[in-house]
Amino acid sequence: MPQETPGRTTPAKAFIVLGLCLAVLGGVGAWLLIGREAAEPCNGLAGDERVQKSAGAAVRPGTSCAALAEAIVKASAGEAPGRHTQAQAQAQALKDVLVALGSGEPAELTLDPALRVPLATALADYAPDLHEMLGGIGTTDFLAKAAPQAPPWQSDGTHHLTVFADTLRGVVRAVAQDPEAYALLRMTETRTTAQRLAAVPADATDYGLSVPPTESARALGILDGISDAVTHGKDKGQARAWRTVVMDTLLDGPASPKSEQDPQASHLTMAWLQNLQNASEEERFDRLRAQGVDMARTWARERRMDEQTQQGLLAKVERSALGAYREIKS
Repeated sequence: MPQETPGRTTPAKAFIVLGLCLAVLGGVGAWLLIGREAAEPCNGLAGDERVQKSAGAAVRPGTSCAALAEAIVKASAGEAPGRHTQAQAQAQALKDVLVALGSGEPAELTLDPALRVPLATALADYAPDLHEMLGGIGTTDFLAKAAPQAPPWQSDGTHHLTVFADTLRGVVRAVAQDPEAYALLRMTETRTTAQRLAAVPADATDYGLSVPPTESARALGILDGISDAVTHGKDKGQARAWRTVVMDTLLDGPASPKSEQDPQASHLTMAWLQNLQNASEEERFDRLRAQGVDMARTWARERRMDEQTQQGLLAKVERSALGAYREIKS
């Protein structure tokens, strides 16, 4: 029987090879185009007209990322953390930045490294609003005024801002690529949680008793999900290094500006940090994920809540945190 001649390429095979080559070339070309767009300096913020207008004259095309970040923080900062009484423009400046960053696909946002800590700093200055946007329980004003064109509004002597949930989560996830920025936001939410728990009246019942801890647990659960999203795809060493910096930042120094906490709120914050410190290094990140329940438990015991009420409340808190975490993981 005659042997087939090796090396002869049939026409069909030739077309297949040619098609694959064209596909690869097309993919490379698309990658180059997308890469140029994604690599636009400072995420294109310096060239955004709304950001230029709200962040001030220092922002213009060609502005360095460091200068841009400084201008954003300066334009959006209030007189004190969480207090923006002077002008609606303070809240508008940060909203314009968040909307610009969320104009694409928020879940795919990659933030210029020079912007991560400054944006976390700017968000931390709006701690009550950040809490409401993350917690998302009973936030009618925040939902109704989240549209990009809706301006910040004033209540309780300060201006508030809100954006759509996917926009905020995308920005926080991008910011959190820097573990120090994540720790800053985590500590900001910790202090806000403590403040909300401490403010619950002694005679509160039903929703007045359950909403503050469940809303806080939801906000912390969202941050838990974001931490997992950030470390997903990293190798074990990279993920461990990210988590180590988060823990060191939380435990070794103030990771956010110290807001004016009353003594009970300050005590709840410090008690949680001490519990975190007391855990072994291997257990600390698990303790971080249980933060909502741990803080609610400390608060409930100090209120001398009866066992049945406490257990029922803690079950709600745990479900709230888990549900929020799964929203990010899904």
